[in-house]
Amino acid sequence: MSSSTAASGIEPIAETAPLSLSSREPHVPADRLVAEMVPPPRFDSVRFATYIPDPNQPSQSEAVHVLEDFAGGLGGAHAVSAGRSFFGFGKARAKAPAGPRGVYLDGGYGVGKTHLLASLWHATPAAPSLKAFGTFVELTNLVGALGFQQTVRTLSGHRLLCIDEFELDDPGDTVLVSTLLGKLVDAGVALAATSNTLPGKLGEGRFAAADFLREIQGLSARFRTLRIDGEDYRHRGLPEAPAPYSDEQVTKAAYATPGASLDDFPHLLEHLAHVHPSRYGALTDGLRAVCLTDVGPVPDQSTALRLVVLADRLYDREVPVLASGVPFDKLFSDEMLNGGYRKKYFRAISRLTALARDAKGFVEA
Repeated sequence: MSSSTAASGIEPIAETAPLSLSSREPHVPADRLVAEMVPPPRFDSVRFATYIPDPNQPSQSEAVHVLEDFAGGLGGAHAVSAGRSFFGFGKARAKAPAGPRGVYLDGGYGVGKTHLLASLWHATPAAPSLKAFGTFVELTNLVGALGFQQTVRTLSGHRLLCIDEFELDDPGDTVLVSTLLGKLVDAGVALAATSNTLPGKLGEGRFAAADFLREIQGLSARFRTLRIDGEDYRHRGLPEAPAPYSDEQVTKAAYATPGASLDDFPHLLEHLAHVHPSRYGALTDGLRAVCLTDVGPVPDQSTALRLVVLADRLYDREVPVLASGVPFDKLFSDEMLNGGYRKKYFRAISRLTALARDAKGFVEA
């Protein structure tokens, strides 16, 4: 019997106890990190044709057209040897063209940036082994696992590198990513990225960005920015997310659902501190649902940022989240929601709310 069940005095209603995230300590070999640099399950079947632009936001339709042209320009030989310009237009050149070598999708959370980025990956006429897709965190984790030089060698033969949720949280990441992308662009790799922050504003409000202005401006110069306006599609025209359930409802649903996990939220947050964020995806392997009891406000920023990464991995893998305690929009303090990481926290709230809506059926069942 789990600690949550014992504490509540609830008798299990299935012979097999739920799984527990807090008891998992996955090991992720470096070759798995490379192999998993593809669009996650939620975005495996998306295409440009399945993106539904908001008719009130012309920037969304424009982004589709630009990215379709971009994908078409990545066919044939490697970008440098083919002598193409960034979008595949213009006269042949003997070396990589000057100017932007990537496209940067900027916009609020929930406007479909990841959908478009994954569609670009799918539409690029190259074998999966010649294109890579990952979050910014996953890219920096890959460098940590392989080493800088091996990461350069591994990715240099690619046609395209897609980076989702591009974020610079510290000076070390700024210099690391700036150097890495510079070498990849020189090798002819095209870049595509999404973020909630314009490239020239990356790092703003988080660290002494002015001290690293050269690196930040260098990153900005590598991208053509496409602004995508609109509201969060995850909640457009949908009912409000269900209110938190009781501990008893969550626990019963966990025992009644094969493949569900059951964890006390404070204990899970403690466990996340001992698992590298690169392993959070593996932490969720095989889960049908995540059930959490005693959800409460996150105590500090380090814990909050780890929770954001877990929320992203759960969302990518379409794992519903059933919870008791406070609503997800109460997870982060006003100070956090007004600070430098506010866009991360709002994204996490949006995604967890969508997953809570997906979990409603487990209680009703």
